[in-house]
Amino acid sequence: MGKKAVHFGAGNIGRGFVACFLHNSGYEVVFADVADALIDRINQSPSYKVIEVGSEGTTENTITNYRAINSKTHEEDLVKEISTAEVVTCSVGPNILRFIAPVIAKGIDRRPEDLEPLHVIACENAIGATDTLAEFIKDPKNTAPERLEDHHKRARYANSAIDRIVPAQDPNAGLDVTLEKFFEWVVDKTPFEDIGIPEIEGINWVSDLSPFIERKLFTVNTGHATAAYHGYNRRKRTVYDALQDKQIMAEVYGALEETKNLIVSKHGIDVDAQEAYVAKIIKRIGNPHLEDAVERVGRAPLRKLSRKERFIAPASELAEKGESIKYLLDAIEMAFRFQNVEDDEESKELAKIMSENGPEDVVGKVCGIQSSEKIFPQLVEVVKRVQDDSRED
Repeated sequence: MGKKAVHFGAGNIGRGFVACFLHNSGYEVVFADVADALIDRINQSPSYKVIEVGSEGTTENTITNYRAINSKTHEEDLVKEISTAEVVTCSVGPNILRFIAPVIAKGIDRRPEDLEPLHVIACENAIGATDTLAEFIKDPKNTAPERLEDHHKRARYANSAIDRIVPAQDPNAGLDVTLEKFFEWVVDKTPFEDIGIPEIEGINWVSDLSPFIERKLFTVNTGHATAAYHGYNRRKRTVYDALQDKQIMAEVYGALEETKNLIVSKHGIDVDAQEAYVAKIIKRIGNPHLEDAVERVGRAPLRKLSRKERFIAPASELAEKGESIKYLLDAIEMAFRFQNVEDDEESKELAKIMSENGPEDVVGKVCGIQSSEKIFPQLVEVVKRVQDDSRED
């Protein structure tokens, strides 16, 4: 019997990034999702294409040997698949991890004793996403407390950092996914070292993940979102369009200069190496072949303005050290202005929070920042400015 991986989330990142590498590494991929039409299409299509676009040209990968299960209507089937899989991965969004945890917990609990532990890797744009998923799985509601003592014999959890731009797709593309050629998938190998590291093409296995996670989150995600929020507020259509504006480009460079200072001092990364990385990232997010609407990149502002995310995490650390955060505060202000955007529930919730709370309460609720922290008064000032402007409209 061949190797099997269960992947939660059959969207563009799941099909185009994670499943592509699992397929190329010899795994049968079982997609788990709740979208009926997507599941039907996957099960009716014997193959799909992953199209990689770069300045040096385009390449295509044909993906086969997969199927899909509806985790909402066919939970028992999915539990069986998880109980005998080698690997479980996910790309569902950090807010959905709590909802996929119960079925994963059931699959782990039913795992035969003669199988090595399940390798669980969350592929999300969030720090410690696999740890978060593991906490939900081990919650007493999902795993009986008496089963936790030897849980490590049935499952192991490794955090990861993924980096690949997957823009909105052509509505007529079917299952095919177009994405950039560049990618980085870094995974902490230490939880797997005594049971065997799974052979997955494309993964860079490391002993210390934190420099990779923060370098990526505070450069790629900070830069991408900065361009998107400034672009949205200046009525630009795409991130590419936004980066043609010299003022927006200066804001992006400024924010990434500030995060560079943190990354270099905190993780001992070479200054020249980080500057080269920043230049590469700006070139990537401004790729004209990967049209990305500013509304799509800016969606979910509440998550992006939260404590451990791309703006508040680096800005709060820099503020504590007394370093400049002017450009990060500019980006944070633009994110707070991303309200009532069509098809984005978080932007509507943000508008509600901003209209019903004072600035100090908004900073606490949205950003998770306490009044004792150095950045607190600066964030209060930003929120107050946005609230005052909305009252004048």
